Amino acid sequence: MTSEPLERDARQPASAVPAAVLRRVLRRPAGPVGPPAVRRQAHRRQDRGRTAGRRPDRGRRYGGQPDRPSRARGPRRPLRLPPAPRPRRTARARGHRAVRRHGRAGVVRPEDVQRRATEAALLQLGHGATALRAHVRVGDVQGLGALGAVLQARRSLRGLAELTAVAVPRLLTGVAGSDGLAMLRDALKMGAGVVGGCPDLDPDPTGYVQTVLEVAAEHGCPVDLHTDAADPGRLARIAAQCGGLRPGVTLGPCGALPAEHASRTADQLAAAGVTVVCLPQGSCGAVEGRGTAPVRLLRAAGVRVAAGSGALRDVSNPVGRGDPLEAAYLLASREGLRPEDAYDAVSASARVVLGLPEVRVEAGFPAELLAVRGERLAGALSLAYSRIVIHRGRVVARTSAVREYCNSAVAAELGLPRQGRGEVS
Repeated sequence: MTSEPLERDARQPASAVPAAVLRRVLRRPAGPVGPPAVRRQAHRRQDRGRTAGRRPDRGRRYGGQPDRPSRARGPRRPLRLPPAPRPRRTARARGHRAVRRHGRAGVVRPEDVQRRATEAALLQLGHGATALRAHVRVGDVQGLGALGAVLQARRSLRGLAELTAVAVPRLLTGVAGSDGLAMLRDALKMGAGVVGGCPDLDPDPTGYVQTVLEVAAEHGCPVDLHTDAADPGRLARIAAQCGGLRPGVTLGPCGALPAEHASRTADQLAAAGVTVVCLPQGSCGAVEGRGTAPVRLLRAAGVRVAAGSGALRDVSNPVGRGDPLEAAYLLASREGLRPEDAYDAVSASARVVLGLPEVRVEAGFPAELLAVRGERLAGALSLAYSRIVIHRGRVVARTSAVREYCNSAVAAELGLPRQGRGEVS
């Protein structure tokens, strides 16, 4: 059909349509309306399945443009011999969102979950962590897909680091909680090693904690709960519920605990035998509290205190590094702990939380070590740039840093050394 110019008669009103144009429109076969790209796509859909010899275009977007293949992203680049630090968290409670690119949200595929979990584990392995916990949301829309991807990442990391999956359901009470409870049991059968949860998000926090404890007792698993401790009464009830449970209960990060109730709450947690894991590097997405738990007061009351990494470069903490030595440094510099106590929070106490045996630099103990440069532990916490990570007696990661100064008389006179070689420029 040839196109013809359409001219409106000056005597016609603006709403009138020329008769020739109206006849052409009425003769046109019925079909979908819309922009040209939409009409072409709609006609293509109508023709599919009824036109012999034609194959519909697969893998094309709306409008006929081919999908661009996603870029394959590889993992990020990754003396004293204290026990290797063992932070308990690799990421936020939604473990599949660890190391999120630029904080953009979207549908997460299992292969993306596996890549991000592996990347987060290798990042912390380079810093010296050889045992980690990944908190993974189960239920809701993602079901068990994210957990399966994290378990696959754990298998791929065998021999490098020990990764334990923590199943974190959203709801466990009421009608909506029945699905979450069934999903939690399936997650433990699937391979999750710890029962997690965030009671602050459930309409019935007390019932949520009771359900978590019952499921953990059935399967003989430890419990790892997220709470900001903003409600001291709720925290006291959790401590009363958890008292005496074995193999143990962990709470964290407790960053919003009111100062006027901290002393009494610390006594209750100590009596219940509950461990508190603080996050000095920043909180995680499951809780709102941004502060750090009162570690000195908790330790004075007899509460075991460990330190974790929190979120890793996501919306909650876009600059999260996952460095256990940085967590110990912050405990010493901000919270006033001695360097030995600060390092204990990311090493010996963290191993107790994870149910791992004690490490000493002696024969007969596990060879889980971190070699760093420094005359004393305080120097290692502040200037531990070069590191050698040993897991099961084998070097699994190495980070080397060389500090150089420009050639000058002042540098030579002061004898400023290179970080890695001990030479003078």
